[in-house]
Amino acid sequence: MTGIERLHEIMTRLRDPERGCPWDREQTLESLKPCLLEETHELLAAMDRPDDKANYIEELGDVLLQVMFQAVMAEQEGRFTFDDVANAISDKLVHRHPHVFGDVKADDSATVLRNWEQIKQMEHKKETRHSALDGVPAALPGLLKAQRTQEKAARVGFDWPDANGPREKIAEELGELDAEIAARASKKPADSVRVKEELGDLIFAVTNLARHLGVDAESALELTTSRFSRRFRAVEAAAKDAGRSLKDMTLEEMDALWDKAKAGEGQQA
Repeated sequence: MTGIERLHEIMTRLRDPERGCPWDREQTLESLKPCLLEETHELLAAMDRPDDKANYIEELGDVLLQVMFQAVMAEQEGRFTFDDVANAISDKLVHRHPHVFGDVKADDSATVLRNWEQIKQMEHKKETRHSALDGVPAALPGLLKAQRTQEKAARVGFDWPDANGPREKIAEELGELDAEIAARASKKPADSVRVKEELGDLIFAVTNLARHLGVDAESALELTTSRFSRRFRAVEAAAKDAGRSLKDMTLEEMDALWDKAKAGEGQQA
């Protein structure tokens, strides 16, 4: 028995109406949504520590369980099977890689992505998709959603040729944001929505620059947030060691502790 066959057998037993687990039997697609989201984020964290093999395997397994869970639920309802899921993605991979499984020539990633997008457009002609942007999940986190939207537009040629375009756009958007901030005091509070719009334009432009530089914007922000959290905790610890509370310290004193924490990491960022 293969590992996937064993997992299928166990999940089927857990969902058995007579002998199964009460909790597993009660689950629905709606109740499984937060489980899938949580397990996905835990896998993302494990991917940052690939050398921790045991944890990486565990988190991959947890996500696989969510796929199997839903597949077994569908089997019990007579809708489809796990094999249907596996075969569907296998067929899609073969169809969208004609340069590997067919006679199409594609020597670089850019060509592969263009071909991929054209094939997807052909596949979805029978569906209600009418835009190159269709298919971007609405529930994606903001930065990831922005980057995926930009990628889809770029695949049909709507893009700057290099990073200079988005870099100049950042300067333009920053200027517009500065103008709104300066004018904010003379406007009604409701007009502050303009600041929000201009700030969104700036973030979108920064995300576009990240894409052109080959950087995942979501991961870049996560890296910076983690670094900030690590250093801030070091500042808290240093203040505590000195018998002080951050609330009682001046900004200059806290900045000094911050610089010390940064120097301790041997980083300049």
